[in-house]
Amino acid sequence: MELNWQEMIFEFLGGLGLFLFAIKYMGDGLQKAAGDRLRDILDRFTTNPFMGVLVGIFVTVLIQSSSGTTVITVGLVSAGFMTLRQAIGVIMGANIGTTVTAFIIGIDVGEYAYPIMALGAVLLFFFKKSKIQNIGQVLFGFAGLFIGLELMSSGMKPLREWPAFIDLTLNMSDSPFLGVIVGTIFTLIVQSSSATVGILQGLYAENLITLDGALPVLFGDNIGTTITAILAALGASVAAKRAAATHVLFNVFGSIIFLLILGLFTNYIEWISGVLGLEPKMQIAFAHGSFNVANTLIQLPLIGVWAYVVTKLIPGEDTIVEYKPQFLDYSLITKSPGIALGQAKQEVVRMGDFGVQGLLASLDYLKTMDTKQANTAAQLEEAINNLDQKTTDYLVSLSKQSLSGANSHIHHALLENIRDIERVGDHVENLIELIDYKESNRIKLSQEATQELEEMFELVIDTVKVAMQALDTRDVSLAQQVREQENRIDEMERKLRKRHIRRLNEGICSGSAGIVFADIISNLERIGDHANNIADTIFEQD
Repeated sequence: MELNWQEMIFEFLGGLGLFLFAIKYMGDGLQKAAGDRLRDILDRFTTNPFMGVLVGIFVTVLIQSSSGTTVITVGLVSAGFMTLRQAIGVIMGANIGTTVTAFIIGIDVGEYAYPIMALGAVLLFFFKKSKIQNIGQVLFGFAGLFIGLELMSSGMKPLREWPAFIDLTLNMSDSPFLGVIVGTIFTLIVQSSSATVGILQGLYAENLITLDGALPVLFGDNIGTTITAILAALGASVAAKRAAATHVLFNVFGSIIFLLILGLFTNYIEWISGVLGLEPKMQIAFAHGSFNVANTLIQLPLIGVWAYVVTKLIPGEDTIVEYKPQFLDYSLITKSPGIALGQAKQEVVRMGDFGVQGLLASLDYLKTMDTKQANTAAQLEEAINNLDQKTTDYLVSLSKQSLSGANSHIHHALLENIRDIERVGDHVENLIELIDYKESNRIKLSQEATQELEEMFELVIDTVKVAMQALDTRDVSLAQQVREQENRIDEMERKLRKRHIRRLNEGICSGSAGIVFADIISNLERIGDHANNIADTIFEQD
């Protein structure tokens, strides 16, 4: 039989493209409908591994992508919001959550896909309210998912007559390991286990593959889906790499267990299909769901073991930025307001240290253009914002207690200090953006200008460090030193501007380089001002 390869391949690829777009579009709509609460949910409820599993299921059902959940989790681990043990639970849950897509596909609403898509389009284009538009986006994506599957299925139909394909599927039935390899490679390519499971459901429904051949492909899909987490962790912290490695080990180990009991598992699926009268597509959905739930139950007690194994596999000290407050204890507010104030001061000093680290990272970024430094600075800025909010809330709660005159002064000063440190963080963010701009637009600074920037950076970093020491020890002589250094910073900025104009006039420096240079020194000068404000609060307390 002569196959029309072009038509088949185009239909299949078009269907696959539509399916991948639809599932992402639907997930984005669900995510927008959920707002920014996803990270909050992941952060707040992952108190223990079991809760982590439930949260992983919930978030994955919401965004329709286990890879999406795993990538968010890798980000949270890397940011210090979540421990490795909590992350392992979430990743296990994400694997269960992703099976929901297969169940949706199993419910055959394909014939209603076009009117659902039309309804989605109406909500998207004729309503201005973002909530209604989000629902439209979800419906449009949901319908697109089925239309994409339909296209893929019709593209694959002629394969049932093709001898080479029949041989391959027979080989896969005889050699489960081959099925696992096929499933893994295909999911690695399309980066969506939902898509490969959907295709498998289509093949099985068309009698193009037996259940013995289909199940190992399912196991392979689960291994292939870990590629997204691996890609997300490549440039990330050691902890993020460990979380991604756990995802791989968990899925590989689960597939090995189920390959060993493949006969039993096949019998179980045949039995449950008979009892519940399942359609072919639903049989695959049940197999996928049973595999992931059983795999999680088997490996849930092994979380500590996996955490130990990946720590040994991926050695190294992790530079995690601890976002969460370390010193704020609400029970102290009523018991001992004075001690609570001291705790708040320690948290503010910690915020200030983050500011210093952010400045050091941005100087390193200027010198080396190593993006790891830019990522570190971005994490530190987020940590400062988080501590700003939490410490301000704590101080507001503390203000309801009666404080002595001296403590009341310190309380007021700390609120001022927080604001200045937060602004330092904002300026660090500006500096990273300016260095990025310089790099992406291929702007070259002269050697003289680079040297001047580095000198000013070092003076500013030292000034902020001294300001933090003054804040910690309430030492007036250190505060005086900050004032003197701040005057030097102002003087330096004026001098550098003049030199910079001279370079522009002599043609040593280009106009675009000049703008970047002027903006960097302006941000550094403002950081000096904020360090000076912190020193001023020491004088006021004295």
